[in-house]
Amino acid sequence: MPAASSGESPAPAAEPVPDLTTARLILRPWTVTEVEAVLRGDRGAHWAADFPAEGDQVIAGLFAEHPAWLGPYGHRQVIERDSGLVVGSIGLFWPPSDGALEIGYGIVESRQGRGYATEAVRALTEFAYAAPGVRSVHATVEPSNPPSIRVLEKAGFERCDDSPSPTDENASQADENGEGGVVLRYQAPPPAGR
Repeated sequence: MPAASSGESPAPAAEPVPDLTTARLILRPWTVTEVEAVLRGDRGAHWAADFPAEGDQVIAGLFAEHPAWLGPYGHRQVIERDSGLVVGSIGLFWPPSDGALEIGYGIVESRQGRGYATEAVRALTEFAYAAPGVRSVHATVEPSNPPSIRVLEKAGFERCDDSPSPTDENASQADENGEGGVVLRYQAPPPAGR
């Protein structure tokens, strides 16, 4: 995968990136080989039948523009420990902007409803707060996506006061891709003692 000059700061460490392990999941950094397979439309034997989802394909397409997303504080595949299959992806949109860092996630349809997204969000949020320069972790979600809102709430995120309501006339009507829709902002409280 060719590297692009995006003007972004590189990821803070050049060491091997450790996996994050939870009770049921492994959050493993994407490899260049896997990114290229997604972009070519190849199937990995270690992928759930419905992986990659549309969001995974979009993220894989953006790695060349955002090389830091492949670093230690970037995006990871969500792997089901029992089966060893990739069932989604989760990531931090590195680097932080004024100490604020956004998290995004998605679990393939065949594995939704099992609490995997909540488990992964909790683990990556904890990891993010330990990263240099991170003072807050947030996520954006459309009000038309109640399952994602529940994931954030179960993971301890709280709706930001500055987040528009779906009926707010001043609400943002476009996301970062220029697509329409109101976007709500949720933030994770910092860990105790921070």
